[in-house]
Amino acid sequence: MDQFQKGLFDKLQQSANIDPNDVYKVADSVKHADFSDERTVRGLVRQLARMANKPLSKEKEDRIVEAITKNKMPADMNTLNQLFKK
Repeated sequence: MDQFQKGLFDKLQQSANIDPNDVYKVADSVKHADFSDERTVRGLVRQLARMANKPLSKEKEDRIVEAITKNKMPADMNTLNQLFKK
C-alpha cells in the first residue's frame, strides 16, 4: 500500500469510523466496475456514506460522483479532504 492509500485509509478510520477491512471488501466487490458509469459510482458513494453513517447531501454526492467519473480525483490528501468538506 502506498503512502497516499495509507493516508486515505487512516483518514477514513479517524473521521468516518470506517474499518479499512470494510473498505477493502467494498473495493474488492467493485474491482472490475466501470468508474466512468455514473450509476455504478453513485451506488458506491452511497454505500460508503451508509457505512460511515454520514449524511450525504445531493450536492456533495454529485461533486464526488463527477470527480470520479471524469477522473478528476485530487492527487493529495488536502485537496481530497476539501472535496469531502464542501
